[in-house]
Amino acid sequence: MKTMLTVVAAMLLVMGTVACVEIRVGAPDDAETEEAAVEPAATLNELSAEEVEAGFQSLFDGESLEHWRGFKLDQVPAGWSAADGVVHFLPPTGDDAGPRADLLTREQYRSFEFHFDWAVTAGGNSGVMFHVSEDAPASYSTGPEFQILDDDGHRDGQRMETSAASNYALHARQGGELVPVGDFNTSALRVEGNRVTHWLNGEKVVEYMLWDDDWKALVEASKFASMPGYGMMETGHIALQDHGNEIWFRNLRILVLPD
Repeated sequence: MKTMLTVVAAMLLVMGTVACVEIRVGAPDDAETEEAAVEPAATLNELSAEEVEAGFQSLFDGESLEHWRGFKLDQVPAGWSAADGVVHFLPPTGDDAGPRADLLTREQYRSFEFHFDWAVTAGGNSGVMFHVSEDAPASYSTGPEFQILDDDGHRDGQRMETSAASNYALHARQGGELVPVGDFNTSALRVEGNRVTHWLNGEKVVEYMLWDDDWKALVEASKFASMPGYGMMETGHIALQDHGNEIWFRNLRILVLPD
């Protein structure tokens, strides 16, 4: 099953070098990887030749949200925009701002490798969820979450089970270092069948299995016990969370893996 995990570690390290020096938002004006590295493009939001050959698809070109819409909406929700090479969420104000929702991929995915850069403001909180079903009340009703957080500025950062890059409230992050608030972290979420791994700035920090007895027992003992189908979907959308805090994303790309 050695598809081309692109050596996430090597790939993210190179991407991280760009991420930490190129843009600071919110400021004034490993051995277990499975194949050779795929060199990321030097230009933000563009696929390299190696990524194109590997089969990656871009989900953001730096200007348009054509691959995205709102949860249970046909349009992009209020607060989300694309400008200056980033996907930006700024909580809207006013009663006429329009409907708010998480930002959802138009396509659904089963097995995949999703790469993304993210940056938050002080105390910021968001997340990336997968296998999201719109038959449920919210994205988090079914989709396990790659937590996005300012660990030092948010109370959830005091527990590794709810810290940045954790499988929110279920699996603690193991190792990994965050860049300063306002800089971009590079991350990857890989779902291959029922095996899930999280990557943060070049390190694998979470690994778990979906759907088995251990997973079911973990969910049953958690805050998600009251949500039928949580983490049990075999396919679904990827969601970027509106958690009420300003956040930025860029370099959104996906590799669809064989089932």
